[in-house]
Amino acid sequence: MSVSADSLDKLSQKIEEAKRSIMAAASESEAEVESKVEKARKQADDRAAELGAQTHEAAAESGAHWQRIRSDWERHRRDVRGRIDEAEADRDLESAETRAEWAEADARDAVAFASNAIDEATFAMLDAILARKDVKVLLDTRT
Repeated sequence: MSVSADSLDKLSQKIEEAKRSIMAAASESEAEVESKVEKARKQADDRAAELGAQTHEAAAESGAHWQRIRSDWERHRRDVRGRIDEAEADRDLESAETRAEWAEADARDAVAFASNAIDEATFAMLDAILARKDVKVLLDTRT
């Protein structure tokens, strides 16, 4: 299976969509932002489930490394969601402030994680291209 820059184009489009949604949320009503949060949560859950299935399929080929990363990420997601659900159930000012601080820290961490994932994806794609070129060189030397 070869790699292509198309997957990075799709990622770039996803980032642009996220930026537009986040920038627009600053001027929207609480109800509109709440609706966006629910939609984003469902999309994230759906994507995580999809990624989990893909990672499970790929585990046989690439070992347990990506399965372990996916498992750690899923555990983190459950912890964050649990904190959010608990904080939403208790709506006093102190809890709301704590929830806001947690949410901001989680957002910063998620962006940093995504940034590192892009670096790792770049490395993995370039390494895959190099490996395929190595195969071609070896095949060419045999003929």
